[in-house]
Amino acid sequence: MTHELVDSPLYGPETDALRKLLADQPDHPDLDPYEALLLDREELPDAAVAGDPDPRAAVEDITIALPGRTLQARIYRPSPRPRPVLLWLHGGGFVGGDLRDIEFATSGIAVGGNVTVVSLNYRLAPENPCPAGLQDVSDTLTWIRENVAGDGRIAVGGQSAGGALAAGACQLARDAGAPLPDRQILCYPVLDLHPHSDWHEWYFGERDIPPGAVPLRAATLAGLPPALVLAAGRDWLRDDALTYAARLEQDGVPTRLVEYADTMHAFLNFPAALSAGRHAVELIAADLRATFA
Repeated sequence: MTHELVDSPLYGPETDALRKLLADQPDHPDLDPYEALLLDREELPDAAVAGDPDPRAAVEDITIALPGRTLQARIYRPSPRPRPVLLWLHGGGFVGGDLRDIEFATSGIAVGGNVTVVSLNYRLAPENPCPAGLQDVSDTLTWIRENVAGDGRIAVGGQSAGGALAAGACQLARDAGAPLPDRQILCYPVLDLHPHSDWHEWYFGERDIPPGAVPLRAATLAGLPPALVLAAGRDWLRDDALTYAARLEQDGVPTRLVEYADTMHAFLNFPAALSAGRHAVELIAADLRATFA
C-alpha cells in the first residue's frame, strides 16, 4: 500500500483560520438538539468557504424511485456522451448534510475526472435510523445501472458518513454476489463505532448493528473493489481511514492511501477556504481518469 503525504505550509494556517471562523458563528442554545439539527439542515452553504460549482458541468435534478420511498439526487455531466458513473455521498454524521454542501467537489470531480457524478440525498437519522441510508446507497447503485446512461463502469465514494455508506454498500454487494463498483473512494470516512459521538445514538440507537453498517467490523475485506482512501492529519477519525486502508491491503485489495497533513475533517466541504480541499478534488479526478483510462 502506498501512503502518500500531501503537505503545504498553507494547510495549517488555513485550517486555524477556518476553525476560528466556524467557532465564532452563533449557535442556538435556546433550541433542543433536534430543533437545532432541523435548523442546521436548512442552512445553505456559504460560497465564501464552500466555493461555487464548476460551470462546465451540466446539472440535472432527478427523483430516484426506490421501493417504498423516493430520493433526491443531482447529476453532473461534463458532456452528453456516456461515460463512467460515480455515485457520491455527502457527509454529516448520518443525521445532517445535503448534496448542496459539496457542489464544488461533485461538479469538479465530474469535469476533472471525465465522469458522470450522481450526488445523492440519502435518508437521515433520527427519522430514518440505520440501516436506512445504507440501503438507499445499495439500492441506488442498482438503480444507476438500470437508469443512468453510462458506459457500464461505476465507482462509489463519499465523505465522512458518506464514506462509511460507500464502504458498507461495497461490502453488501460483495456478500450478496451483486455487481461490484469498479472503485471505492473513501474521504476521511467514519468506519468504526464511536459511541461518544453526537450522532451515534440517533443513528444506531439500541438496535442490532446490521452487516455493512460498521465497515471496520467486517470479518474480512477480501474481494472488495480497489480503493482510494483520503485522511486528514488533524481529524479525530484519522485512525479509521488508516486502519481500514491497512486492512484492505492486508486482505488483498489494491489500496492507495493519501493523507493531507495539518488539515481538518470535512476539508472537502470548504475548498474556498482550504487549499487542501481544492487539491483533493483534483487528486480524486486524476485518480478516476487513471481508473477508467
